[in-house]
Order: sequence, then C-alpha cells, then structure tokens
Amino acid sequence: MLFQWDIGRTAPQTIQELFWSEKGRPADESLRSFANALFCGTIGEMEQIDRLIRAHAEHWRMERMPIVDRNILRLSVYELCRRPETPPAVVINEALEIARKFSGEEAVQFINGLLDHVCKELEARPGGDARREVVP
Repeated sequence: MLFQWDIGRTAPQTIQELFWSEKGRPADESLRSFANALFCGTIGEMEQIDRLIRAHAEHWRMERMPIVDRNILRLSVYELCRRPETPPAVVINEALEIARKFSGEEAVQFINGLLDHVCKELEARPGGDARREVVP
C-alpha cells in the first residue's frame, strides 16, 4: 500500500480498499487492522520519518533512493518509533526480508545499516521510551 501511495499519492482509503479487494481472499481482521494502522501511521508522520532517514542516509537523497527501499525504510522507522511492542530486532529483520524479496543485496546492506543507526539514535535519547518520539 505504501509503495502505491508513494507512486500516485492516491487517497489512503482508496488504496486500502483496492489492496484488500485484490487479495482474493478475506484477510484476518487483526492482520488487516495492523497493516492499515502501519500504512496510515507512516503516511501521517512522513515528514518526520523522512527527516530522520535523511539524517542517517549519508550521500543519499530520498528522491534518489529506489522506491521500494525508501518505503521499506519509512515503514520500519515508523514501527521503530511508534510500535514499541515490536522489538527493534524484529522490525529490522522483517525489513531485511522484504528487501531480499523485492530489492537486492545492496539494498539489504543499506537498509540494515541505516536502521541500525536509527535504532542507536532512538536508544540514546534521554528519558522514558525514546522510541515513541520520531524527532527530538
């Protein structure tokens, strides 16, 4: 859904309806709810997420990143920051699996390194659960 949104900037509700109608079989409601929450949450905080990614993407502009890689990063950063019930290692591992499937080995290394840097920054922030805040 995020990939489709990034390409056409279609209304999120339209993308969700299209995505779920094309699945061919009814999705488990908890899975559907979780996926929709990640999608909408990522879009809702895109500016802050992109700012955090840019801070760690040395020599890479967001618009020059492959669209798949850019959106894997966005979704992962959102989940790292806003879904503390999911361990960071799980978020990163899932991102790497998606990159292996839909991108290339260079992307896997790039995404792994960038997400590792983001995790370290979030963990180093003072006070409470720093992962809940996207930007300082």
